[in-house]
Amino acid sequence: MSSHRRRRPGLRSRPLLTLLAAAFLLAGACAAAGLAWNPFTADARQGAASAPVIGTPWAAGPGTGTGSPSPGAGEGAPTAPGPSPGGTVRGAGDPGDSGSGRSPGALPFDLPGPAALRTGEAGRKLVFAHYFTPYPLSLDNESADADYYARNYLNPAGENGKHERYGGLLRDRPLPVPPKPGNWERANLEQEVRTARAAGLDGFTLDMLSLSGPNRDRAQLLMEAAHAVDPAFKIMLMPDMTSLNTDDPGVLADAVAALGKTPAAHRLGDGRLVVSPFKAEAKSVAWWTQVLDLLRTRHGIRTAFVPTFLDYDANSARFAPISHGFSEWGSRSYVGQESATRDVQRAHGMGKIWMQPVSVQDARPNQGVYDEAGNTATLRSTWTHAIDDGADWVQLTTWNDYSEGSQFAPSLHNGYTYLDLSSYYLTKFKTGSWPKIVRDTLYVCARTQFASADPTGPQSLVMSLRKGSAAPRDTVEVLSFLTAPATVRTQVGGARDAHEAPAGIHSELLPLRPGTSSAAVVRGGKAGTEVELPYAADRTVQVQDLQYYAVTSGRD
Repeated sequence: MSSHRRRRPGLRSRPLLTLLAAAFLLAGACAAAGLAWNPFTADARQGAASAPVIGTPWAAGPGTGTGSPSPGAGEGAPTAPGPSPGGTVRGAGDPGDSGSGRSPGALPFDLPGPAALRTGEAGRKLVFAHYFTPYPLSLDNESADADYYARNYLNPAGENGKHERYGGLLRDRPLPVPPKPGNWERANLEQEVRTARAAGLDGFTLDMLSLSGPNRDRAQLLMEAAHAVDPAFKIMLMPDMTSLNTDDPGVLADAVAALGKTPAAHRLGDGRLVVSPFKAEAKSVAWWTQVLDLLRTRHGIRTAFVPTFLDYDANSARFAPISHGFSEWGSRSYVGQESATRDVQRAHGMGKIWMQPVSVQDARPNQGVYDEAGNTATLRSTWTHAIDDGADWVQLTTWNDYSEGSQFAPSLHNGYTYLDLSSYYLTKFKTGSWPKIVRDTLYVCARTQFASADPTGPQSLVMSLRKGSAAPRDTVEVLSFLTAPATVRTQVGGARDAHEAPAGIHSELLPLRPGTSSAAVVRGGKAGTEVELPYAADRTVQVQDLQYYAVTSGRD
């Protein structure tokens, strides 16, 4: 299986420029003017061209209709927030603490409460999301139209033009939040924990990027925030072996122990601290054995080692003697996922647990590479494998790595869509039953430009398709979760159409056309649930942006 990653602690940007209505009218083009962040090194993916290392922001600035029902006629997800006139963001919720709790009616089903998802058999199936410290909700506590994301990561000219070659560091950003008084960084992290908890997640896997500095400080703050919000919300430690600058087992043992002794650190029922290093194969089994021994003898910490590999096939047998379980970073396209079945079987055959990667998409402007996610096909495929193949744990890859375009967290261009969809599959994964669809909900997912579009701006590095990915496609997907059969009327640019959708989940693909896309449920000649993706597609773009945008009717 091809591996995807990595980056170095860095950030991306994209020209948000302003969140005013005028800017949103140009959102499609601006999105294209997004940014590409190259957070890490070339081994982010085997065979990927090397990419320049990007510095942290703190050092550079202020502090045709083939539809098939999904297994289980009932899957759903609410609408993703999008920009609205006046610079607000639809779906952001209460401006004082946006979107952090359950929104009645947001989902097409009723999500069980935390107690039901954390006890009995459901409690043994754990779901984490990979937290990437360089991209918190805010970097400087400024308003979203002028904060660090807008000025430097979404703007191709940001950070003194160092991201101009690939059109800027990022193409999306966290769903904007207003400035907060007091310890705003801690407050924002608590908000992210509440958002994840409300979606049914058990915790975060924390990417330990550095031994000191802003990323290390934020890691500590996240541990505190998680425990303050919900002592049962756990943080699994994931030392990043593409980024941590040490060859000394003792140095790493000390770093893991410092965070591992906090109450939020994820431990098994027998008290063992779970350690799941990213790209564990970067160090030998002997080296890791020293780390684990030092944690025990120097710090009194017993461990359960669950390495996350870039190449599981080549390393699982060697690591088996010291491991409690295994994971892999995984593929980011909907094709080639069949190996997931074999991976789980191999792990279980060795008596190990398996943590399955679940992903949305992957597009890395600063590395010049992307995967064809097929609208929401990759999300649905990876979740289905986790469920059908009997994975023990799941890792959403990622919660907020905007430089990879892989975020599940609520974002400016996707709102809550991907997280809401995941809540549906998460419920099946944990409880063993597909939840009943009780509210019609529509999701629309499309790019704002065609895959072959050639950017007209100064961008010189453009993304090409990663080997092994599905072929590029220019499609709009209407994903419906319906309580009963209905007609779904659609409009893509100037083209109007309609299709019959069954009860449960149905995916309908339509050709991408210039303009915006929308859909509405019609029964008995009367229109009901409707949704519009507020970002227009265009054939002429200034900056390449191959991330999918999404919206849900469940959130307004």
